[in-house]
Parts: sequence; C-alpha cells; structure tokens
Amino acid sequence: MAQNQPSQSDTPVDIAGDVQELLNDRPLDGKVALVTGGSGSMGSEAAKMLGALGADVAVHYHSDVDTAAAVVDAVQEFDSTATAIQADVTDVESIEALYEQVIDELGGVDILINTPGVMLKKPVAEVSEDEFDRMFNVHTKGTFFCLREAARHMNDDGRILNLSTTLTGVMTGEYSVYAGAKAATEQFTKMLAKEIGNRGITVNTVAPGPVDTSFYHPSETEESTEFYKSLSIANRLGKVSDVIPVLAFLCTEQAGWITAQTIRVNGGLAN
Repeated sequence: MAQNQPSQSDTPVDIAGDVQELLNDRPLDGKVALVTGGSGSMGSEAAKMLGALGADVAVHYHSDVDTAAAVVDAVQEFDSTATAIQADVTDVESIEALYEQVIDELGGVDILINTPGVMLKKPVAEVSEDEFDRMFNVHTKGTFFCLREAARHMNDDGRILNLSTTLTGVMTGEYSVYAGAKAATEQFTKMLAKEIGNRGITVNTVAPGPVDTSFYHPSETEESTEFYKSLSIANRLGKVSDVIPVLAFLCTEQAGWITAQTIRVNGGLAN
C-alpha cells in the first residue's frame, strides 16, 4: 500500500505566531487608510480604530468640519498621521480629487472603508423623486465611484470595506429605497473582489443591524425600537463597539482569505 503523501495542510505553520502578530498593538503600521464618511458615528470610530492599529488615516467629511477635525486629533493621539479632507461623494470629480489629495498627502491608499449614509424611512407610495435620487446618489453612486478610484489607485494587498445594512435581508417595510441603495453595494463588493483579487486586494461588506446611534434614532419610535430589540438574541440594539472590531480584523493581513463576503453583524437578528 502506498504511503500517504503529506498534503500542503500538513506543512508546519506558525498559527500561534500569526495570531500573536494580529494582536500586536500596531498591526497596520505603514498602511494608509481612507475612511469616507469619517465624521459620522461609525466612520469616526473606524478612523480612530485604524489610527490605534498604526495606520495613517485620511478622514473624509462632507460638511461637518469640526467633527472631522476632532477625529483627526483623536487619531493623532495614537501617534498616527491624520488629515481631514472635504469631498462630495455624489460628485465624481470630487471623489477623484479626494483620492489625489490622499495620495499626495499620505503617499498612497492601502485601506478603504466606505461609511457615508443618509436615512430615509417612508412607504414606497410617499417617496419623491428627489428623495430617491439622494439615497442612490449617496449610497450607490458614491460607493461605486469610491470603489472605482480604489481599483485604479489602491496598493496591492489592500483592504476594501463597504458598509451595508441588515435591512437588505429583512422585510420590515418603509425602508425600500435605503435598503435598495445599500443592496447594490453588496453586489459591487462581489464583482470588484473578483476583478482585483489577483492583486491581493480583498473586498468585503459589513452589514450591521440596528445600531444605537444618532443615525438610527430619528427614524424610529420607542415602540419600533423595542420591536427591533426583540429580533436580536440579546434583546438589544447593536452598538458601534460591536461593529468596529469586525472592521478592524478585516483590515489586517490575517483576513486575506476573506473576500467577496457580506458579514452581518446584527446579534442574530432574523433575516
């Protein structure tokens, strides 16, 4: 009987060493990250996380310059370089200029986290054309052209993360335009991952459930909040701190085998 030949998986691998490296204080040293929507509740914490992990960070904002400046200060407290850059993600030329400025100031782009968002909760019968256009311009057009510029300019072995929503898989009603615009980004993720994967770049979507932020509450009542809580296993809303560690891991070298995925961070919320 022929001896079994050792497979590639039998080759000794320093898994513990890889984990130790992952848990290193600054695993993203030498990387440059761009966070679009960096003055928002999720984007601001993502930017701080990247700075804490060693990356230099470009904090994109649309109009809230004061919050963006505060995020830059917070990133710099981790001894990482940071800069705030204004751009309109619904305007392609503005997105192109954003990337040019990041490259000029920080030397390149290794990580992109797309977080811009506007909320609309309305029945289909009541949605105006202007509201529809705004939702798709920010979430769909803006995300697509940020991804296009990343495909053109991102360094090899980069990381791209898009923020979507659990609402793409839950029939709650009244979120059709918001969920529809976000659903497109999940498809962009899959297609772009295939197109640029040969460069070692991963592309993933993170889709949180309802998160206890200023972005969530204006659209919801106390009654609807209790309903959403009841859908999660822990009977609560999500927190930004539930989502940020997932983003952090997906930015690391050790997450290189995860790509073209939508990862739902929602406490087991039914979908």
